[in-house]
Amino acid sequence: MNKDLNIFGVRHLSPGASYHLIQYLEEKKPKCILIEGPSDGTEILLELANKKVKPPVAFLAYTTELPIETILYPFASYSPEYQAVCWGVKKKAEVRFIDLPCNIFLKIRQERSRELPDEEQKEFYTFHNGLYDKLASYYGEEDYESYWERNFEHNLQKDTFREGLSLQTGEMRDMVVDKEYEAVPYDYSYNLIREAYMRREIQRAINEGFKPEDIVVIVGAYHVKGILSELPPMSDEDLKNIPRADSRMTLMPYSYHRLSSRTGYGAGNKAPFYFELMWKCLQDNALTSLPSIYLSMIAGELRQKGNNASSASVIEAVRLANSLTSLRNGSLPVLKDLHDAVITCFGGGELSPVAEAINMVDIGTAIGSLPEGVSQTPVQEDMNQELKRLKLTQYKSAVAQDLSLDLRENIKVKTKEAAFIDLNRSTFLHRLEVLKIKFAQKLSVSQDSASWAEKWILRWTPETEIEIVEANLKGETLETAAAFELKEQLENCTDISQAAKIIRQACECNLSKLFDNAVSTLQSLLVDSNNFREVAYAAQELSYLIQYGSIRQFNLEPLIPIMQQLFLRASLLLTDASSCDEKSSSEIAKAINVMDLISQEQYDQVDVNIWQQELQKLAWRDDLNPKLSGVAFSLLLEHNLADEDDCAKEVSRRLSPGIPADIGAGWFEGLSGRNRYALLSRVTLWRELDSYVQALDEDEFFRSVVFLRRAFGDFEPNQKNSIAELLGDIWGTGAEATAEILQAELTEQETEKLDELNDFEFDF
Repeated sequence: MNKDLNIFGVRHLSPGASYHLIQYLEEKKPKCILIEGPSDGTEILLELANKKVKPPVAFLAYTTELPIETILYPFASYSPEYQAVCWGVKKKAEVRFIDLPCNIFLKIRQERSRELPDEEQKEFYTFHNGLYDKLASYYGEEDYESYWERNFEHNLQKDTFREGLSLQTGEMRDMVVDKEYEAVPYDYSYNLIREAYMRREIQRAINEGFKPEDIVVIVGAYHVKGILSELPPMSDEDLKNIPRADSRMTLMPYSYHRLSSRTGYGAGNKAPFYFELMWKCLQDNALTSLPSIYLSMIAGELRQKGNNASSASVIEAVRLANSLTSLRNGSLPVLKDLHDAVITCFGGGELSPVAEAINMVDIGTAIGSLPEGVSQTPVQEDMNQELKRLKLTQYKSAVAQDLSLDLRENIKVKTKEAAFIDLNRSTFLHRLEVLKIKFAQKLSVSQDSASWAEKWILRWTPETEIEIVEANLKGETLETAAAFELKEQLENCTDISQAAKIIRQACECNLSKLFDNAVSTLQSLLVDSNNFREVAYAAQELSYLIQYGSIRQFNLEPLIPIMQQLFLRASLLLTDASSCDEKSSSEIAKAINVMDLISQEQYDQVDVNIWQQELQKLAWRDDLNPKLSGVAFSLLLEHNLADEDDCAKEVSRRLSPGIPADIGAGWFEGLSGRNRYALLSRVTLWRELDSYVQALDEDEFFRSVVFLRRAFGDFEPNQKNSIAELLGDIWGTGAEATAEILQAELTEQETEKLDELNDFEFDF
């Protein structure tokens, strides 16, 4: 490659790299700037220079066919590439991206996923990343990030950043090649292809008339040596033979939270807001003020949470951070030094009191934005069109707003669109829910609410924009994307309740073809399903759906016999399911309540008699889970299938002195889970419980308290007060006086005694 070519190697998302790069550009005043990045994305990436673009943003490219592959380039305000684009556009220089086109990148990704074993990829990355760890250790640092910050981000001497980084990465590159491999490592050969293409693009710019000395090439420092090598540029024939995948690309808003969660060199940044602070200090020539700014912000976060974080503590923390960096001959504290100072001066040596504040000031809450019309994906366009069609544009606000829907036809309007606007809104919002686009949140409604009514909370955030763009990977409209998502779930579905849920979602999203496929899947799963809980929840999903009737304009009649079959199957599985351990009983109890609710809502459709017969078997048997027997007995009382005499006898039997404490108290826990106000009126029950507890020895008493504490834990304060008054009458200590004592705040000794129950051993 031409010796007069100006090349600057950077580390992506490095404020120090941006600082030195801007100085380099001001010195060289190039007429052409060539940047590592997909060459077919140049037109889109130049939109980064739009003054209304607010970083962080990301360039996204994705395949339009399976298997879905993506490439993502995130940009913060301090990204060297972002600063180079803005500088070049402002100076009216030619700005281009020169890496492989997206369709080649993505095809290579597809082939790598298909052909390269995971273990081989891991071996290469383990060796490669190990080199950086060894380098940090050699210089006495605990990790490479501390080494990098101390030796590069804090180094403001002219040219030393560029020359030092190129030298270091060049030597590391040689170490990778020198390692004994049977074949050239995949990722190394992959980079050789990229560099051959970049040399081709550089040569193209020279052939177009740009002098080498008027060109600045900006690439990841790892590629500097490859681009300056004597290897030839990629030929027309070689380029023609490289396979491609159909792909699309866009710019999208991004967030510091997402940026921090991505790992790997060049892909993310664990402390994006901290480096934004560093970038601002570099711009103001005030890098030495960064430690005091950072630690002051930590103190501010702690004070907002009500913690003591004085100015004196900030001063001490700054001094400690400076002392720590002096031990390693550093000029300024690195982030690790600052963390240690925070933990010592604000956390008393513990991380937990300051972890949230550190996380907030390291990562921040910044979310980028793009002006309307900039690089929209098909799903974004579909979203905007749907908002307009459904008259929901006024809800595109950061302020949460309520939306109530009436799914019935409005016969007072003239057009069909207006008559069913709320139904269509519901379909739209349910599709967003399937795609996990959090623009809308459906509110839970009470069981007696009308099936035609829905309530939602709508709130637009920049994160919503990100989620919409990501949905584009599943389809070009919200309808096709939702269908793809549910189809994927259905193909991997082995749980009959999940299949039933997909049926409901397909109906709510108005996806008729998927609805039919989901029904077929459920029927095939039903043949072998013997899981009471799964079958009960599947019946619940269909019951909920059938209550819609024809309001969603779906023919739900075929679901009725399936629901009946599910309900019958679950009823007959109840006894076997109730022969379970304590851990499983809570989930089974919830499923029992679900089944009983179906028996009430669909009493004219399902076999209620069979269900109640099975409940009676469970309620009176002693060899099944006692908690579930208690739940079943409470349902018998609720449906008048057991009278007061039955209740008195069963309570006396279940809470007799010969019954082990965990069994007796477990049964009472199940009984008290429902009909609490009805239980409060049964004085006999409380007399029996009192006699039972008083007759227990110390070990059995502790066993019973574990269960009884859990049983009463969900009681409301007024219910607990009523129980205390009842016991006061039984004990003869006075209702009000006893309630006052029992409802009083626990002493420290009493709290310790209760805490001991968390570690109580049951010996089984």
